[in-house]
Order: sequence, then structure tokens, then C-alpha cells
Amino acid sequence: MKLTQLTGIIFCLAAPITLADTPDFAHLITQGQAQIHAQPDSAILQVTVSIVEDDAKVAKTASDIAVVAFTQRLIDAGISKEDINSANLDLQPRYEYHTNAPRKQVGYQANRTVTVTVKQLSQLNNILNSAIDDGLNRIDNIELTTSKMPQLQQQARQAAIKDAQTKAEDVAQGFGAKLNGVWQITYMGRQAAQPVFMRMRSQADSNSTDASYQQGKISVTDSVEVIYRIKP
Repeated sequence: MKLTQLTGIIFCLAAPITLADTPDFAHLITQGQAQIHAQPDSAILQVTVSIVEDDAKVAKTASDIAVVAFTQRLIDAGISKEDINSANLDLQPRYEYHTNAPRKQVGYQANRTVTVTVKQLSQLNNILNSAIDDGLNRIDNIELTTSKMPQLQQQARQAAIKDAQTKAEDVAQGFGAKLNGVWQITYMGRQAAQPVFMRMRSQADSNSTDASYQQGKISVTDSVEVIYRIKP
């Protein structure tokens, strides 16, 4: 886990403080920011089966069969039913378009998407292979995440507070002034964790298929703005 502190010190006036809110006494405004990095320990996978048939019912049935087979494989692999979401269906007519001619219906397309929370990253490659084997022919998204998000958010918040305090003390000391208490605190709020996606590496880098999925990191940032009274 890695913590990165960002800069931000402002004298007298800074957003979101407006002119009407600016105190009429000597003061110092600091912005404390921090960023926490951590390794992911789980993933959210979205895969889709897309079927085109002449008949709408045939297309729907084929997509249902693929989803049922894949869902059962997930359960057999130890994935909890609560971590599987497949309650969706998109069924639409499919058309061909030609210049200077009316559109022509050529069949029906049925799409069903399965969203899976994979709590053991070591299972990810096998689950992807199972999806393909069962006829799910589109991998829409693989997002890395972590089960420790609440702890990371709290760590980022506390680090941002410490960052604001340290900056205020250093700057006041540098100008021969002293802090005289906090006048106002504005919690800027945390930014959403940066989504991290799996990306492919060259197979030449490793003999392991699982290792060909290079894992990124989770990033959580937080910030706070503080107005301190100062005295000579």
C-alpha cells in the first residue's frame, strides 16, 4: 500500500471560499490532499452472449441456454449466487440497410449479459475460458477492485487532514507567524476510486497464461480545506 501526498497551500483566499465568506482577520488557508494506492484482490467481470436468429424465440432460447450453462459453471467453481447477476435480456429486430431502399428485417438479436464478482483473482482466467466455452462471445469489461475500500477511504481522509496540518505549520513558521486555531474546515470529499482494468501483456513476457493478465492498482484520493487564524 502506498500513500502519495499532493501539494496545495493558499493564503487569504481560495475556492470554495467566496469573498463574502473571507474572514476579516489574518488567516492562512491550506488544502490537504492524499492518495492511497493498493493492490486489488477481486474483480468485476461483465460478459455477454449475443445471438442472431431468424426467429425471436429461437434467439432468446439460445442466449438463455448459454447463460444457464455459464452460471452453473460459476456455481460449480465456488462462486456464490449473490455474486452473479444475469437478470437481463435485450431482444430486438435486426435490419439491413441499403441505399435508396427500405430497411429489411433479417432476423432477431438476443443479448444477455452476466456480471460476476470474482473474489479470487486466481480464478479469473478460468472463468473467462468458461464463458467462451459456454457461448458468451463478448467480454465487455474487467474491473479490478478491493474488499478493503472502507479502510482505504479512511486512510486517505486522515492522511489529507495530516497533510493540511503539516503545511499550515510549516508555512506559518516560515513567515514567522503562529497558528491560532482553526476557523473553518471544508471537507472536499473523496474522489471515486480510479477504476483499474485488466490489460493484456505479451505472452513472451511469461510462460504462464494467468500471468499474461497484468494487474494494476486501486487509487483512492481525499482532500480537506482548512482556514487557520494566525498571529505574529
